[in-house]
Amino acid sequence: MAAGVVAAGVLVAPGAPAASVAPGADSVQRGLDRLVRADGVPAALASVKGEGKGGRARTYTAGVGDLATGAAVPRDGQVRIGSNTKTFTAVVVLQLVAEGRISLDDTVDTYLPGVVRGDGIDGRKIKIRQVLQQTSGLPNYTKRDLQPRYYEPRELLDIALEYESEFDPGESWAYSNTNYVLAGLIVEEVTKRPFAEEIDRRIIKRLGLRHTYFPTPGDATIREPHPKGYYQEAPDAPLRDITELDPSWTWAAGQLISTNSDLNRFFTALLTPGRLLPAPQLDQMRTTVRADYFGKGARYGLGIVSRPLSCGGLYWGHGGSYPGYETRGGATDDGRAANVAVTVQPTDKAVIPHVEEVVDTALCRRR
Repeated sequence: MAAGVVAAGVLVAPGAPAASVAPGADSVQRGLDRLVRADGVPAALASVKGEGKGGRARTYTAGVGDLATGAAVPRDGQVRIGSNTKTFTAVVVLQLVAEGRISLDDTVDTYLPGVVRGDGIDGRKIKIRQVLQQTSGLPNYTKRDLQPRYYEPRELLDIALEYESEFDPGESWAYSNTNYVLAGLIVEEVTKRPFAEEIDRRIIKRLGLRHTYFPTPGDATIREPHPKGYYQEAPDAPLRDITELDPSWTWAAGQLISTNSDLNRFFTALLTPGRLLPAPQLDQMRTTVRADYFGKGARYGLGIVSRPLSCGGLYWGHGGSYPGYETRGGATDDGRAANVAVTVQPTDKAVIPHVEEVVDTALCRRR
């Protein structure tokens, strides 16, 4: 996801960032070092968990945490995880399905009557399943250049409804943050509680994700040790510190802050029937459609993405693109997990596949 955000204080990355391949450094560390040295990201962080319940956990860093001061990258530092939030949102909706409070085959109008109307858009024809699977046809509100300020969720939905439907519900697939803002509004309508409280109660506290939180309205900071996040208008443009910004423009589609290790814990728990979702709802979540947007062989379930591994099999995750940060990762059914973050949303399209290669390397290394 992206928006027309700006930040003061232009910073230029040093010609030789603090990344080097130490003798005997493993393949994940080498991958992070290459991201800094060859791709020019200010910093890269990773957390990797080995196979099984007792799998070894390791964290990695490369680069510089603050280009202005040269400060080190905090190990397992907090970052804005962007659209990984969508998986959390989908889990809450599917928990409500398991409780009998929502049906995936109900329409949006069942819960928000008359709210979703526009050019070719009718909430009486859009199913909850289609909202979660990005097959609703709802246009993305980020078609508008969003300026840095506070946004109410209904305002984001209203912006989306100014645009024409992408396609009839169920007829195609297209990535739209609007789907997950709408999902958050449905959660609030059904539970009569703030969406952030439901995320915290149902997932964060339940799993003990001590470094994950949903920022409160107006909170533009990142609370715990974190690397600075940078914005770059073009591949050769200077980097701008954009760490602090109002995240409300993403809400249930991308507002969470977390760490790579907390994401590993979340995705590992999610793939274990009964930890977050009963088996029937987990099966529904993992029923996928083709989603080339996420790369060759990728498929989209209900708020979760499956991607093939070079060593065979696949992994489940999501990933997030947010001004200042890019995250990729997920977990396998046998308990391996890896998440990688870099501290700029790359303008060079070649960089993101390099981040995904580090994830692949980590998950294919069985130790």
